Amino acid sequence: MTRMHENEHRRPCITISSTDLELLHYLITLTGGYISNKKNYNPQRHKNSYTLNIKKKECVLNILKNIAPFLRVNQKRERAQWIIQNYELVTPRNGKYTPESLMRKIKFEEVFFEL
Repeated sequence: MTRMHENEHRRPCITISSTDLELLHYLITLTGGYISNKKNYNPQRHKNSYTLNIKKKECVLNILKNIAPFLRVNQKRERAQWIIQNYELVTPRNGKYTPESLMRKIKFEEVFFEL
């Protein structure tokens, strides 16, 4: 989850790093997103590396629903399930929070990071 500005709340995102640029381009056709290059400080020893960033809410939630059962790291699986089950419940569509909904959103984020 990333934080944009102090008055905004974290939003789920998915990043996939790989040295296989062709694979990441294929994944873009399935998921959307954008690819960024990682700086290679030792090209004689390491391949160039790239990261696919997916930030669109609908895409992220759809991907998480599809991959959560297959995640082998417990923390990642639990966090994915937490987002799937709760993110839309605590996030108003218009982005405007009442004091009560703001408290629910903050609690959602706190529980996420405790997992």
